[in-house]
Amino acid sequence: MTDTLVVAHTATAMIGVVLLILAARVEPVIALVIGSIYLGLAAGLGFEKTISTIAQGFGDIMAEVGLLIGFGVLLGSLLLRMGALQKLVELLLRLLGPRRLPYTLAAVLSTIFPSIYVDVQLVLAAPLARSAAPSLGRNGVGMMGGALSTGILVGYVFVIPGLGTVSIAGLLGVPLGTMLLYGFGVGLATAVLTVFLYGVLLRFGFWNPDKDETAPVAVGDREPVGAAQPAGAAPSGGSGGGDDAAAEADEEADEKAPRTPPLHVSLLPILVPLIMIASGAIAQAAGVTSPVIAFFGDPVLALFVGLVGAYLLSRFVQGTERTNDALGEGLNTTGQILLVTGVGGSLGAVIGETALEGVLGGLFSAEAGTPALVAVLLAWLVAAVLHLAIGSISVAAIAAAGILAPIMGGLDLPPAVLGLAIGAGALFALQVNSNFFWMFQSLLGVTTRGTLKALTFVTALASVVSLVIVVGISLVA
Repeated sequence: MTDTLVVAHTATAMIGVVLLILAARVEPVIALVIGSIYLGLAAGLGFEKTISTIAQGFGDIMAEVGLLIGFGVLLGSLLLRMGALQKLVELLLRLLGPRRLPYTLAAVLSTIFPSIYVDVQLVLAAPLARSAAPSLGRNGVGMMGGALSTGILVGYVFVIPGLGTVSIAGLLGVPLGTMLLYGFGVGLATAVLTVFLYGVLLRFGFWNPDKDETAPVAVGDREPVGAAQPAGAAPSGGSGGGDDAAAEADEEADEKAPRTPPLHVSLLPILVPLIMIASGAIAQAAGVTSPVIAFFGDPVLALFVGLVGAYLLSRFVQGTERTNDALGEGLNTTGQILLVTGVGGSLGAVIGETALEGVLGGLFSAEAGTPALVAVLLAWLVAAVLHLAIGSISVAAIAAAGILAPIMGGLDLPPAVLGLAIGAGALFALQVNSNFFWMFQSLLGVTTRGTLKALTFVTALASVVSLVIVVGISLVA
């Protein structure tokens, strides 16, 4: 099959999946499988190879993130039932105010938590974003979703020890210290600027809760998180007897209400896994190798420890029945997320079998003395095209670095800046062929249309914002 046909069939599959979901309102699982089958057959994989690749892609994704999703969703369900997330949101709102919260979330995720795998960050942070959304008004879910995707994925490609950043630095031979020096500032600036620009668009009507959310929050029908009754407000009724009855009803409701632990205690099931994962990542980045450290720093074990802690805490403060109810809700959500995520991995696996990376590698070449600006744009374009086709930020970054590393000597550009350009391109427009897309949609409670706005558009915006910053650095480096 010619190179042109490979590219054409891949583009057709991607566009077809999007149109099936958005225009024909086909369920994402069915649309993704249809796209996978079409691409496999059109690319010449054959019937047997196409089906086996779909199954293998599903299995590979499940092996990579299945337990992370399951443990993380159950952990979040227990914490939500115990009121931990609501209390944390109330605290952040008191300290920061609603307008600063999205910026803080994006900045913290992009600079402090890149040591934690992106899927784990999403699972842990999505309930917090969803809980805080009503306090930001009509566009709250869209704003918090955009801040969440910006923070997690910008850190992934720019800030050490994000997997994408480490991979790029290793392939280009850039010292991690140098990459951290460049990437920290670029990542932080990109995160803040992207949230600001995205917020401006939301104020002009970019987000429509009725169409972009699966269960829109009617802000006018419920109090935002942290809202309180005015001091001394009396219930309606007018008579003293009515007041006494209302007081007795309130006391009875308080007695029946489940107990919730203090905030610092209820957050331990989140904090302990974060510390375990971060410690393992830091030790690995420092070159410290130990089976014990690797065991306790493994994200799967860390989240399981957090889940067990949340389960025991919930049993202690709320009882077995409420705990089991929370787990039941979490299990229902987990099944949906796992199925869509796995099928998204199937499509990515079929794309990988088309050898598209090699096709793109042959399309680009560079001659000695290529100007810095052209080199940055070239690196960004290669990574962006790879990401659109493959659906994996890390794979796109690694493939782009592999393509450009042999010609790096002919580019009039420092290797660290070239790495930043690759990271910016690999960030571009995360969309339906990524399992992260479907996890984001399910965990944030948004539609496919909403995910295209809060994730695909936001990552495209962040990619362009970071490209401008990297171009500026290349002109003075």
